[in-house]
Amino acid sequence: MNKEKKIKIFLGSAYILIVSIFLWFFFSKFSFQDFSSYELIRDNRDTLEQVKNSNIFISSILFLLGTIIWVLLLGFGSPVFLVGGFIFGKWLGTLIIVFGLSIGATFLYMFANYFLKDLIEDKFSSRFNNLTEKFKENEFTFFLIYRFIGGIPFFISNILPTIFNVKIRNFFLGSVIGMTPQLFAGASLGAGLNKILEENSEAPSLLQLLLTPDIYLPIIGIITLVLIGFLLRKKFYSK
Repeated sequence: MNKEKKIKIFLGSAYILIVSIFLWFFFSKFSFQDFSSYELIRDNRDTLEQVKNSNIFISSILFLLGTIIWVLLLGFGSPVFLVGGFIFGKWLGTLIIVFGLSIGATFLYMFANYFLKDLIEDKFSSRFNNLTEKFKENEFTFFLIYRFIGGIPFFISNILPTIFNVKIRNFFLGSVIGMTPQLFAGASLGAGLNKILEENSEAPSLLQLLLTPDIYLPIIGIITLVLIGFLLRKKFYSK
């Protein structure tokens, strides 16, 4: 085994160890009940509002860095766009989330491209052979479509493009543009939840939530994007 391969194995193992320690620490401190308690969320909302309003620039930078680290360590972005919209609103929240997730995803892609490329090709190349030629034809356009339609777990979607040798610039720009629609819808939902917490001292019923424009409009947007993605996905992944 050559020296370069040993270094790759060591760094890859160190990454897995760091992720495992982070997960253990996170779930030893927090339970799912912590995130489902209306009173706890409402109380923390007030604290977050105070922190944000004390210095919104610093708060935005810290959340951006936290998002990047979150993607690198856990690889998924679902809670982030809700939290970002919840804290910063749909416009600023979307901006921070889009760049945070895109930068984190790009770093993860670079890591996978260097340390995990052979493993990824062994596991996935046979299943996505039909996409290789498409990416060769117009890499940026097809990666943009790939980002928009989704349908693959976020972690996998970040490392899978190593098979297609996507350029780092195209990966980053395609992520920023391609993920913006669904992230805006998610951030809008988070902002809607914040507004409901501000207006209600007690937890509203599910029906009340669903009948609130700040909730049902983002949900309709998300469903629409999912349906469009589903239709495009059938064509995109067709052989």
